[in-house]
Amino acid sequence: MSATLTEHDAAPRTPGPRPPKPDAPAARGPKKRKFPFAPWMLLAPSIILLVVMVVYPTILMFVTSFTDLEIKNKMLGTPANFVGFDNYVEVFTKSDFPAVLVRSLTLMVILTVLIVGGGMLLALLMLRLTKGWRLLVSVGLLLAWAMPPLSATVVFGWIFDTDYGVVNWLLNTITGTQDFRGHGWLADPLSFFMVLIIIVVWQGIPFAAFTLYAGLGQVPDEVLEASQLDGANAWQRFRLIVMPYLRNVVTAVIVLETIWNLRIFTQVYALQQQGGLASETNVLGTYLFRQGLGEFGVTAAIGVFMVILLMGISYYNVRSSLKEEEA
Repeated sequence: MSATLTEHDAAPRTPGPRPPKPDAPAARGPKKRKFPFAPWMLLAPSIILLVVMVVYPTILMFVTSFTDLEIKNKMLGTPANFVGFDNYVEVFTKSDFPAVLVRSLTLMVILTVLIVGGGMLLALLMLRLTKGWRLLVSVGLLLAWAMPPLSATVVFGWIFDTDYGVVNWLLNTITGTQDFRGHGWLADPLSFFMVLIIIVVWQGIPFAAFTLYAGLGQVPDEVLEASQLDGANAWQRFRLIVMPYLRNVVTAVIVLETIWNLRIFTQVYALQQQGGLASETNVLGTYLFRQGLGEFGVTAAIGVFMVILLMGISYYNVRSSLKEEEA
């Protein structure tokens, strides 16, 4: 019989040499992040353009505001003298700049209220209109928005013309008299600004209306229907439901319209050329333009003040946008 070796009878196995363990990788320091060249290369043209067109002129204007630079320095090639804050003192004490500033701020408030209020009413109206009427209103708004400010001002200047204006003819026809024949609407500062307000509001309402109409689409219909079932009237639904949804949109429109209305220039200057008195109808833009023909130091001081004023107005909008991004 052949003997069979069992597992117990077999010779014990001697453990063989174990393969060496791979060396543990040496502790590495924090990986250095490569500089993102590609994004900066793409942004470089815009940054260069921004520096050349905005940053450099702003710095130059700020430096010039502390000198007595005039046109004679440019013609004779002589350097300007450092005068400190004398230009700022002169602007607010020895010129009619304070009156122009008050006039510009008053006009800005009136225009902003009329444009935002009219835009809101048109946006609410467009929600109620049928598709055909909504398209017709949209085309009309786009035509008013697309017309260049100078062209619109010239057209309205002819409408309110002293001798051939449609307004004078229409008023004489309605009253049955000739009291408005030869009436100069642009010669009187009050009626001058009335015509100016009509032009600016007519061209400013389309932007506000389209923006607010787009914002109204964010309001859920279910919430409005539920509030209506609970007994809320139209004003309560608008104030307590619609406005909270539109708060950010309305804020952005108000800030933008405020800045644009404070920087208004083309319409005022064109109306002044058609018969308005510049000394009594100047706003910040036209006043700065007319001052720039002589004393550059004083003009630069006015420009610096306008930049600070516009930055202060824009601060609230920028802060609100940053808070929304962080939320």
